[in-house]
Amino acid sequence: MTNADQQFLETLVKAVVNNPNDVKVDRVVDERGVLLTLDVNPQDMGYIIGRQGQTAHAIRTLLKIVGAKNNARVNLKINEPAGSEHRRREDRGPVETSAPVDTSAIDNLEI
Repeated sequence: MTNADQQFLETLVKAVVNNPNDVKVDRVVDERGVLLTLDVNPQDMGYIIGRQGQTAHAIRTLLKIVGAKNNARVNLKINEPAGSEHRRREDRGPVETSAPVDTSAIDNLEI
């Protein structure tokens, strides 16, 4: 498998953040699959995580589709840099819950 997953992630993240030159993606292949590690500027963490983690979840879903297309399991680790503006849940107080997301269309996708 080529580094299509790594290039896809870099392109996607650079389009979302304010500091695209600070985006760094490392790729490691082991017996469990491909691990992509994402580093971004501390000011851009909120854009990558998204509200209640929705953006990060969407990025991971897209990476799983790219990986499935190439018969590989792709996982994403987002490194939280020191000084990031992403506040942890315990610092924010109670969280409103929303209805669960229906992913059946993605789960049944044949690639």
